[in-house]
Amino acid sequence: MESKLQRPQSARLNRRGDRNNQRPFAKDDESGLFSSMRLPQDNPIKIVWKQGFIRLVLVAGILWMLLILIVLLFHVWSCQSSISFLSAMCNKEGKVFIAMDLLGLAPKPEHRCPIPVADDPDKIVIPKGRTPDAIVKNLTYIEEEDLVNNGSQSFAVFGGNQSWLQREENFNLKPSMKVHCGFLKKGGADMNPVDIEYVKRCRFLVASGIFDGYDVPHQPSNISIRSKKLFCFLMVVDEVSLKFIKENVTVRKDKDKGLWVGLWRLIPLKHQPYDEPRRNGKVPKILTHRLFPQAQYSIWIDGKMELIVDPLLILERYLWRDKHTYAIAQHKHHRSIYEEADANKRRKRYARPLIDLHMKIYYSEGMEPWSLKKNTISGMKGDIGLFYEIWKGCLE
Repeated sequence: MESKLQRPQSARLNRRGDRNNQRPFAKDDESGLFSSMRLPQDNPIKIVWKQGFIRLVLVAGILWMLLILIVLLFHVWSCQSSISFLSAMCNKEGKVFIAMDLLGLAPKPEHRCPIPVADDPDKIVIPKGRTPDAIVKNLTYIEEEDLVNNGSQSFAVFGGNQSWLQREENFNLKPSMKVHCGFLKKGGADMNPVDIEYVKRCRFLVASGIFDGYDVPHQPSNISIRSKKLFCFLMVVDEVSLKFIKENVTVRKDKDKGLWVGLWRLIPLKHQPYDEPRRNGKVPKILTHRLFPQAQYSIWIDGKMELIVDPLLILERYLWRDKHTYAIAQHKHHRSIYEEADANKRRKRYARPLIDLHMKIYYSEGMEPWSLKKNTISGMKGDIGLFYEIWKGCLE
């Protein structure tokens, strides 16, 4: 009887031992990270290889992301560095960037111009002479006036003391006219003598401006050798911006004491006419033809933007191809100057009563809000630029 009981017990022990022999690594499997995915048939070498490969992939991914982060941080730091070699890496006209470009290591900017332009700047034919004006033959500007007295002291006003009657008279075009157009003597926005002499040679120019030290010049790209010789690239700055630029990028000085940042020639303006940087920034933007009177063709872009199309191609596309004298970009958000006024009030850029007063003046003079029934945009320009042949001055 005892022998019969012992046989089943021994048989159960044998079967239990056989099951343990079939899974010699069961205990190790349960402790592994991916044990639920393993099959009982996996041998030890295969299991170790799977664990090592997965860990290798995870470690390699983490190291790759850290490397990318380090490179990006180094690039940002080098662009702000005062070390000339490191800052040259961000200068698209520098020798370091050119060498990287020859090796195929420099990124190529994507052409983002929505309207197709010509392909080769060297094949562009520049018109000879100036577009004749059939009405105004002789246009001059008022540059001296009596000083304004505020009770304690007398001072000159940048735009002059134009009366409403004089302003209305300016809209009556005549063969010979003399008008207010800013830049009265001792009114502010003064250029250095060395810069005045330099801009006299500029017939074609690309102008931009930075005020209140909010940015540094963005270097133009895709500029042909012909355009580099033909165009003056002028960056108008106030004293605050000039100090900020000198602290953040490399500024070189030529033999005539002119200041340069890459292609841009810095044009400092002293004695700002207004106490608001945004208003001072409008002086070179709207009165480019007064600041640089010798130029025949001018392109303006805001300082926050980068020129990525050859300026000769821009003039050919927007002016010469269809024989225009003035072109202006459409604002990407606003269709009307009244929408721009509302946006400025929301952002608190100017005093609301002054904005409302300006809008009332525009409306009383016939500038109605834009609607779908109107064929043209109602006086709203964009940031990309003003392209024009300078010949009408303030009458434009």
